[in-house]
Amino acid sequence: LKQVEWQKQIEALFQKIDPADVLPLIDFGALTKDLKIVDSGANSLRPKFPKVEGLPTEYVFGRQIFALKKGRSVVPHGHDNMATAFLILKGDFHGRLYDRVKDEKSHILIKPTVDREFHRGEASSISDHKDNVHWFQAKSETAFIFNIHVLNVSPGKGEATGRVYLDPNGEKLTDGLIRAKRLEYKQAHELYG
Repeated sequence: LKQVEWQKQIEALFQKIDPADVLPLIDFGALTKDLKIVDSGANSLRPKFPKVEGLPTEYVFGRQIFALKKGRSVVPHGHDNMATAFLILKGDFHGRLYDRVKDEKSHILIKPTVDREFHRGEASSISDHKDNVHWFQAKSETAFIFNIHVLNVSPGKGEATGRVYLDPNGEKLTDGLIRAKRLEYKQAHELYG
């Protein structure tokens, strides 16, 4: 399955899911009972899926829930050799997505593709080929995003899997391009966390 096709299919699947049905399956109440959401960035929670007879118990994808306070962000970043998808479980977000056009030594050329509010039940996805860079900022008092991620989506290329942090408020170029400076994890959280 090609990465962009996976994005279409996972977003279509996520659109069929009512977050109210997901919360009891992952024991959301227990997962968040004593949660103290961090003041910068997001907490990363690891939900467990219930065992269902006939379904595999080993997954080929990672899963997590990001928990954020109002004004805090899943900081701007892209991915190398990875595809991810998000479902808004609770709360509201301002979401921004960008195509990753060209990598430079200290910058990445990006082009905005999505800049809108995301609400409960809405989804988005990224891959190496479409909307590779994303940034979600919580707009409600608390907000929760369910995430799945598939690693090593381009096997055989020898490319490491991981995040690439950047500053999307970089130099504006022609054709809507932005020259975004590469950042370290700490820098990204100081600016956008």
